Amino acid sequence: MNQATWDSVDQFISDSLVQADPILESALQASAEAGLPPINVAPNQGKLLHMFAMMCGAKRILEIGTLGGYSSIWLARALPAAGKLITLEYEPRHAEVAKANLAKAGLSEKVEVRVGAALASLAQLANEEIEPFDLIFIDADKPNNPHYLAWALKFAHVGTVIIGDNVVRNGAVTNPNDPDPAIQGTRQLFADLASNPKLTATALQTVGSKGYDGFAIAIVQQI
Repeated sequence: MNQATWDSVDQFISDSLVQADPILESALQASAEAGLPPINVAPNQGKLLHMFAMMCGAKRILEIGTLGGYSSIWLARALPAAGKLITLEYEPRHAEVAKANLAKAGLSEKVEVRVGAALASLAQLANEEIEPFDLIFIDADKPNNPHYLAWALKFAHVGTVIIGDNVVRNGAVTNPNDPDPAIQGTRQLFADLASNPKLTATALQTVGSKGYDGFAIAIVQQI
């Protein structure tokens, strides 16, 4: 098995089960034209996020890491009419692209893009005594994964779903001696998920157009 096979299968899945969508395709094109890194979730992964939000009946979603807003569109479309998504983005240029993509998708009223370092934005949310979220998607800088999980728990209620992306990292997550801060941050995320009695969690490996990676998913059982 190789990348060409994974690409082919991902394309087959998307062609079969993910309907063509000019808005989402336009968001990807706008991100590419603006020079954003091509690290958005794949279409079938975006639909999976959409379905996770539907399955847990999410009315409020927090996304840590916006990029060009592609995953934000998928998540926000799963919300009810009065639903709300807050997404955090470090790079102002990325945030501007995301805002334009969200506006084109008709989601500007439903999605709030906050710009700045995510840890600072999370602290600000705490100061605002924001309502808990039903789903929290962590997809930002990996060294800070443990901190993002800790904040996610502060914004959760019993039943909140927490999803962490890119947790396998081409298999490097298994190496305790890898000096890469992204690997160490991800390994600590696993340790924190495992040791926290308030959570039940698992992780899945994925292969596809985004290579060999995976995601972690946890449900909050206690506050």
